[in-house]
Amino acid sequence: MHMKSLTDQELINSYLSGNDRAFETLLNRHKNKIYTSIYLFVKDTAKAEDIFQEVFIKIIDTLRKGKYNHEGKFLQWAMRIAYNMCVDNFRRSKRRTKVSSTDTFDIFDVLECPHPNMEEDMIKNQTHSKVRQLVDQLPPEQREVVILRHYADMSFKEIAQLTRVSINTALGRMRYALINMRKMVEEKEVILQ
Repeated sequence: MHMKSLTDQELINSYLSGNDRAFETLLNRHKNKIYTSIYLFVKDTAKAEDIFQEVFIKIIDTLRKGKYNHEGKFLQWAMRIAYNMCVDNFRRSKRRTKVSSTDTFDIFDVLECPHPNMEEDMIKNQTHSKVRQLVDQLPPEQREVVILRHYADMSFKEIAQLTRVSINTALGRMRYALINMRKMVEEKEVILQ
């Protein structure tokens, strides 16, 4: 059976049976979302790479010790580990950073969106850049929910658990983020297309 057609759980079982390629497939399947989310939180390429490596060391440790029990929810479990490591990083550095693109890393470089049309690509890149600027300007709690929901594909229930708030609080933060972004668009007359 081809590795890419296996479920996350089947890959984990194969890895635990001694097949290192199975873990490599699992890592490749989820690395963009996990790395991107880490980067968006820490806003530093070197730190993001360090935390990303720590996340996968912790995942390997947990799997090898037989303590993984999140059948069918590998990505959410890995995202929770990544988020907690980002929070620990913030506690150590005692500062919040802005989410934005840099010369060396652009979130939209790792998000897969094949487009056949060059003009569409240019419009999409300009739109993404404007949306990123809007996300930059949100308060930290709202920015966090937008990142987890749209870049990490997490449900509001998962976001609530991860950020230790109620689902209603997570939904409220998203609602206010969208209201704030809409206001910014109207005030600055930003044209998104």
